[in-house]
Amino acid sequence: MSIQKRWFEEVWNQGREQTIDELLDYDVKGHGLVGADGIEVNGREAFRVFWKAFRSAFSDIHIDVEDTVTEGDLGVARFVVTGTHTGEGIGVPPKGRPVMFTGMTMVRVKDGRIVESWNNIDFAAMFRQIG
Repeated sequence: MSIQKRWFEEVWNQGREQTIDELLDYDVKGHGLVGADGIEVNGREAFRVFWKAFRSAFSDIHIDVEDTVTEGDLGVARFVVTGTHTGEGIGVPPKGRPVMFTGMTMVRVKDGRIVESWNNIDFAAMFRQIG
């Protein structure tokens, strides 16, 4: 199983917080994920805060990885996110609306851990669906 598939299956679909510690470098550099404070998510602990907030907003979140490509120390995943907006973790009052949006991420891996990621996720589509 690729690191991307394991990441989405364990961290997001199963909610296994310990996998964050196993697969994400402490000083990971993230691109394209912004926390509630409007600041890009960098570092394992900042990602953990983002992850908890997002999972609390979509308690039934599920991410289907549709494709992965790996070359050298880089890996890319294309995915579809589904869930129901049931909590306030993203700053919008929940109305119980379902969402479906897509994304792609590229990661750089060193010594079995993600050290850098580039994320392109259609959060605009997500916000249109819950608004």
